[in-house]
Amino acid sequence: MRRVLIVDDEQNLRHMLQTLLKREGYEPVGVSSVEGALMELEDRPYDIVITDLRMPGQSGMDLVDEIRQRNMDTTVVVMTAYGSRDIAIEAMKRGAYDYISKPFEADELVLLLRKAEERERLFRENQSLHKQIRAGGQEPETGLGELVAHSRQMLDMFRTVRKIAEFKTTVLIDGESGTGKELIARAIHRLSPRSGGPFIAVNCGAIPDTLLESELFGHRKGAFTDANRDRKGLFEEASNGTLFLDEIGELPIGLQVKLLRVLQEGEVRRLGDSQDIKVDVRVVAATARDLSAEVGRGAFREDLFYRLNVFALHLPALRERREDIPLLIDHFLAHMNARMGLAVTGISPEAMRVLIEYDWPGNVRELENSIERAIVLCEGSQIEVDTLPERLRRTSAAKTATPLGEPEDDDLSIKRASRRSEEALIRRALQKTRGNRTRAAELLEISHRALLYKIKEYGINVGRDARDQAESGEGHQETPPPVTPTPTPPPTGDSTWRAK
Repeated sequence: MRRVLIVDDEQNLRHMLQTLLKREGYEPVGVSSVEGALMELEDRPYDIVITDLRMPGQSGMDLVDEIRQRNMDTTVVVMTAYGSRDIAIEAMKRGAYDYISKPFEADELVLLLRKAEERERLFRENQSLHKQIRAGGQEPETGLGELVAHSRQMLDMFRTVRKIAEFKTTVLIDGESGTGKELIARAIHRLSPRSGGPFIAVNCGAIPDTLLESELFGHRKGAFTDANRDRKGLFEEASNGTLFLDEIGELPIGLQVKLLRVLQEGEVRRLGDSQDIKVDVRVVAATARDLSAEVGRGAFREDLFYRLNVFALHLPALRERREDIPLLIDHFLAHMNARMGLAVTGISPEAMRVLIEYDWPGNVRELENSIERAIVLCEGSQIEVDTLPERLRRTSAAKTATPLGEPEDDDLSIKRASRRSEEALIRRALQKTRGNRTRAAELLEISHRALLYKIKEYGINVGRDARDQAESGEGHQETPPPVTPTPTPPPTGDSTWRAK
């Protein structure tokens, strides 16, 4: 996104914004009125329009309406004076992408434009995919919108998402932070018959408890101190579409009861109202918590858990599917090169090794941020180790000191080396815990379900590995015999003994 139209009757502000946006690599043009803006938009395309709401003659709201009515392909951001948030929200309901309040910092505006740029890219990709589907084409087997993978776990999930998308059934997605739960939710919406309706996402843990009920269900004028008008909640806003409730485990118990009623009855009641309102919304929820454990300790309602958990999707951590890392890196390189106007086309073998061996506590989000940092610091056409974050290089150096699963002879396959390392770590953890898979999963920092999958995948005989460990004495620390009392001799053939 490079061409920007600035609409404001204040010449100084237009000049300031033009100077700022030129410095950031945009092509800004400034006009003083809605009439001038419409003439510009008729003459040539603009990627984004930044307009003030209050101007002599026609207002910024009129411009938003005209752009929508004429079906112009541009993204609109509105500028509003402090305290005019309601007017800005009304502009968004009419078709504006977002708003920014005056006065604002330069970085604040640039960040908003970057978000608009990303939104526009996603929109165009979705449009392209819809055209492919209508023409009889299909998404590549390794992709699901913004998600790419070729690990068995993820490909199985992609197939499941495609199957369940057409039904209204509630879906619960669990996985660590940064694994892509919202991307899965968006894919479900995009592939569903509701794709023409809104997709609304809300983080239940990011909104104060006192405001969350009003945010979800809406309120009537006078329901509380600052309720100076009727307001729809997100359930009503998402009508005929999808509502994504992220971090559902953070929802207060009191609101859990109301959410359960909405899921069962398909009705909401605004705060301060006595009438129910019918809503037609598909709910997709996500959590990084173990909700079954939360139910056990009384922090989450059991009936709501089962109502949400009709279709359960588990997103594996990135360290559980390291074979996807090279594909993800290629995906990020392509998008970031296009976005930044760069030509970083590859990655050195040593840098790739560091990225594959790292455990990625922040998962795919952390990988994406690391690649973006590396691209910015890159001097040539490929990413080198010295452009990677220090924590990755430090972790790699520590692992190199005690290598696992060394490649044999001249086998330099990164994928096979990763599998050898992973199998070796799993075997070592099982030996250390004498075959206790729950404890081994904790040591490996993966879910118990993922460990069972890996044991089956690598054909590991848990009983045999534990028995081999016992016979070798690995992992045991013998207790030295005390001076007194006199120790009892061990039975014949026992390789370990303790004082009695």
